Amino acid sequence: MLEAVLFDLDGTLADTAPDLAASVNFLLAEAGRPQKPLAALRPYTSQGVRGMLGAGFGMAPDDPGYDALATRFLERYASHLCVDSRLFDGIAAMLDTLEDAGLRWGIVTNKRMRYTDPLVELLQLTPRTTCVVSGDTTAAAKPSPLPVLHACALLGVAPERTIYVGDDRRDILAGQAAGCRSVAVRWGYFGDSGEPDDWGADHIVDHPLELARWALAQNLKPS
Repeated sequence: MLEAVLFDLDGTLADTAPDLAASVNFLLAEAGRPQKPLAALRPYTSQGVRGMLGAGFGMAPDDPGYDALATRFLERYASHLCVDSRLFDGIAAMLDTLEDAGLRWGIVTNKRMRYTDPLVELLQLTPRTTCVVSGDTTAAAKPSPLPVLHACALLGVAPERTIYVGDDRRDILAGQAAGCRSVAVRWGYFGDSGEPDDWGADHIVDHPLELARWALAQNLKPS
């Protein structure tokens, strides 16, 4: 019998690609380079700064000038966190359903706390979520199980009574390593993770309400 659901943030709860891509295009414009369409940048959103600068500028972390560009990117993004970022369609209704069933839920993301906390508040999730664990909250980020285990501890629930939901292979690896059930979503970014069918998740969903129905159908109720 499960008691809680934990979610990745970018690409799972919220579509943050537009604001991340806008920051890349802002830097491209500064450099006098052509901007990239959102569709070209979107798949790399889950890879954070490394993925966005790789897609936008073709730069890797060990390239000269990468650190300075990464700093500039993060400065721009920090001041434009939630201009066009939105919850995915169906997320609000899914959270309502989980809450009505007595299930607690939280967020476990690799995004740094500096960006996670204000973004969660701007998305109006702060009053609802029972915990937020960022990429720099624990000693290691996903795919390490540490952030997921920390979230379970904050909620006071055992991992085996928890589901972890994400849009990247590392989410599934982290959830499973922590001892949780894992659910992959098809509406996310995927990045270099391939298709969700290949991640070894316990379940795959196409729509947020499908996740809620799946949970309730398995009698996922608090003890």
